Amino acid sequence: MATAYNQVRTIDPAFEEALMDSIDKWIERDLKPVVMHHDHGDIWPEETVRQMTELGLFGATIGQEWGGLGLPATTYARIVARIASFWMAPTGIFNSHLICAMAIEKFGTSAQKARWLPKMAAGEIRGGLALTEPDAGTDLQGIRMTARKDADGYLINGTKTWISNGIKGSAFALLVKTDPEASPRYKGMSLFIADKRPGFRVGKKIEKLGYKAIDSAELIFEDYRIGRDQLIGEVEGEGFFQATGGLELGRINVAARGVGLAEGALRLATEYAQVRRTMGKPIAEHQAIQLKLGEMVTRARAARLLTFDAAQAYDRGERCDMEAGMAKYFASEAAVQNAEEAMRIFGGYSYSKEYEIERYYRDALLMCIGEGTNEMQRMIVAKQWLKRNPA
Repeated sequence: MATAYNQVRTIDPAFEEALMDSIDKWIERDLKPVVMHHDHGDIWPEETVRQMTELGLFGATIGQEWGGLGLPATTYARIVARIASFWMAPTGIFNSHLICAMAIEKFGTSAQKARWLPKMAAGEIRGGLALTEPDAGTDLQGIRMTARKDADGYLINGTKTWISNGIKGSAFALLVKTDPEASPRYKGMSLFIADKRPGFRVGKKIEKLGYKAIDSAELIFEDYRIGRDQLIGEVEGEGFFQATGGLELGRINVAARGVGLAEGALRLATEYAQVRRTMGKPIAEHQAIQLKLGEMVTRARAARLLTFDAAQAYDRGERCDMEAGMAKYFASEAAVQNAEEAMRIFGGYSYSKEYEIERYYRDALLMCIGEGTNEMQRMIVAKQWLKRNPA
């Protein structure tokens, strides 16, 4: 049974710096010029996705034996934070994909790994994570989607919602109930690799406040037939642990996105405060603005340190649900607070779509909800803290 025990990974420092240099050049050359066009128009960034594929980001954490980069979580978090500091949304495309791949790599059979991972690492198959349902979000044990076993495999029925990559993705780690009567409930849950075929259709695209240009959709399964060879690990009843086993990396990703948003909002506010003048001097020289900037830079730094603390624990192969929960909670709140303070520094211009800062505020709010609400993160942190510190 899987919990949090991860493969220990390291990276050659020279390779890491070369990779980060490539990311920086790509951001400056290709990403920054197109952000506002795609965000304001809610347009799927097809060329950006192609470029991310060429950079190897769809294989970032997939093992090298399967054609991926095999990056440790610390390097992955650096990449996510860097990209998110300019545009958060694309990091969600490869995050959902990589959690799906992780479930296969960590828990799948040899045949499943050989079948799926090379194509996922190459970006030929783009994956997603299909857990949430209309009546089950944080409480995954409350899902209603069922998989009924028969002589030919399984017949799946139900609906998933808020699924990133739902429209453009091609295969999903799909959490279902194979035994709806099981007690406790998690023992009746299984995880399948569900590719698009008859019986699986995309419902409505979900319109969102932020996180634009990225498809979030409803997925509908009606008598969707799937073989036993697509049951991850080919063992029923392990789905809850297989699905949540990748959420540590997912929460580190969200924390890194929060870091990026917090640092990006700080960057924009710092630049603006030095060129905007009132009362004969840059507003950065006013004490009120300095107080805001002082809080913002401290908050962003603390978020970064918590996030990389969690990533380093993950890379050491340690259980890190408490560390990942703390990082996700703090960094996402830091993103919201820094975005709001930056808007106050920009004043009335922050409400104009001619400036980028309003996007940071819209995007940051999602980070407090996605990958488990911050209320749930605090509960996870408290429970793990008590287990580690018994009276």
